[in-house]
Amino acid sequence: MNEKIWLSSPHMGGNEQVYVKEAFDTNWIAPLGPHVDGFEKDLAAFTGTKQVAALSSGTSAIHLALILLDVKAGDEVLCQSFTFSASANPIVYQGATPVFIDSELDTWNMCPIHLRTAITERLKKGKQPKAVIPVHLYGMPGKMKAIMEVASEFGIPVIEDAAEALGSTLDGQACGSFGDLGILSFNGNKIITTSGGGALISDNAGYISKARFLATQARDPAPHYQHSHIGYNYRMSNVCAAIGRGQLEVLPKRVEQRRANFSFYTEALGNLPGIAFLQEPEGSFSNRWLTTITVDPVESGGITRETIRLALEKDNIESRPLWKPMHLQPVFVQAPFYGDGSSEKLFDQGLCLPSGSNLDMASLDRVTTIIKSLF
Repeated sequence: MNEKIWLSSPHMGGNEQVYVKEAFDTNWIAPLGPHVDGFEKDLAAFTGTKQVAALSSGTSAIHLALILLDVKAGDEVLCQSFTFSASANPIVYQGATPVFIDSELDTWNMCPIHLRTAITERLKKGKQPKAVIPVHLYGMPGKMKAIMEVASEFGIPVIEDAAEALGSTLDGQACGSFGDLGILSFNGNKIITTSGGGALISDNAGYISKARFLATQARDPAPHYQHSHIGYNYRMSNVCAAIGRGQLEVLPKRVEQRRANFSFYTEALGNLPGIAFLQEPEGSFSNRWLTTITVDPVESGGITRETIRLALEKDNIESRPLWKPMHLQPVFVQAPFYGDGSSEKLFDQGLCLPSGSNLDMASLDRVTTIIKSLF
């Protein structure tokens, strides 16, 4: 069998072991420590935000953000439908109801028009949404300025899910820094990784201070263990943060490499009938975390995204359909949805191609040769 080509595997930069060795040499193996502090400062500088809390996952960051915004049982939270379930699951952790919003086709992210419609309709039903969760899918910045304008008009805070978009910018501003709270992820398949981890970012010092408190089991300042609030074990370990510091040093290079993958694929496959690539709108800069295509079977002569996915799988190459929208997921079948079917069509026709920053030219050639052979 041919060697496996992964969709997006971890890619070490060199100094991760230096920082991890330092953690071992100084016996800072337990949660928190100087590398956590350093990683938070580095992330704040990179994203242009004032405060960062390094956490155990992006999911925990969303959960804490909802708690900070006082989302409780019976509340409603507006969430992008075209996303991974981690964007929506924490809403249910709080006993609240997700209200799903469809995407627009310029960026594949939350549609500001459908957002406005949803808010208006929920208000008519006597429901004031407690938060909005837009997502920057595959590293492509969403229409944050329009989304922020709509949210501000109705007085709804924004939790900006930039789990896939570290290194992406909109008009020069880092994704994750537009909302009241921003979410980052350092899962193993992300553009940089801490093995597992995430972060909550904000210019609001009060939010981040409280997030750190809640993330360390909400222990009151007392010589004994005393708790006046329910807390969580959500803080990042010093060892994971050590990996993150080494990874962050090479992030610009990783963005460059992922964007080079996108350029290679567009040049090799862009002229095939029915194959389309998502382009950057004016002012947008995508980290191209994953290169994605859509396949129109009418134009391609019957070739579908499944035709391509299965052909790649046969050669031991991992690819993946685009996210299945949340409003189509069995677990969320009862949740309200506002849209026009855009995300459903993208799911039906879309495919993520191998996009790791550690792919060599032979691997890229192997992927594109198989796809071109189908045509």
